[in-house]
Amino acid sequence: MELFYRKFGDEGNQPIIILHGLFGISDNWVSYGKQVADEGFEVYIPDQRNHGRSEHSDDFNYLALTNDLFDFINTESIENPILIGHSMGGKVAMRFAVSYPELVKKLIVVDIAPREYGPRKHHLSIIKTMLAVNIDNVKTRTEVSDYLAKGITDKRIRQFILKNLSRKGKEGFQWRLNLKAIADNLDKMFDGIPEGVAYKSPTLFIKGGRSDYILSHDYKEIYAFFPYAEIATIDRATHWLHADAPEEFFKITFQFLK
Repeated sequence: MELFYRKFGDEGNQPIIILHGLFGISDNWVSYGKQVADEGFEVYIPDQRNHGRSEHSDDFNYLALTNDLFDFINTESIENPILIGHSMGGKVAMRFAVSYPELVKKLIVVDIAPREYGPRKHHLSIIKTMLAVNIDNVKTRTEVSDYLAKGITDKRIRQFILKNLSRKGKEGFQWRLNLKAIADNLDKMFDGIPEGVAYKSPTLFIKGGRSDYILSHDYKEIYAFFPYAEIATIDRATHWLHADAPEEFFKITFQFLK
């Protein structure tokens, strides 16, 4: 699986790999990635399979995504990286760290716990709304946005989803996402990480104070998998911490990184 990626910073600096969440793309993390690179890190931000400009596949689950990360690290000859993962990307980063603890220097998990989650109506609604757009006949981005507004009332989330829209020829549009594969495998995106070797290197969990993805009853399981974990909260942030509170998010993560 060949992954498209963006890279910032000088070769030879401590490498960081940033993994986006479901429906996300590498572009979501460019501002943060550049900011970290300016502080002396080498930053890689891949599009995960079925997202952005990376290859599409009918296989879409955490084992496949973890294997993609392993192959990406080998292909790019990345040594001892720090992993940062948000939401789905956080699950991939956690699974990789407990599977290959010797390959990961540090781990930052953004607003996701190791546990299994029940179906999230929010994700189901986004998929249903995107599939309902008559993408072959729309002529403008505004037209697509108007379609999305029927099922996605939050303007910011619509703008997030619209980043997956790309030109198809001179007049048409297409989704960069492999919507069918994601829809067919969405239930697998709520899986917990499997039992494995505990990751005993520095780990930081950051949760949004206005998010329900990491709750107090998750702490026991977090410490079981990651006994040296720290847990920080950005009180005013939702699930999209890096967008809601970019300055505070950078401050917390940079203190940990350095």
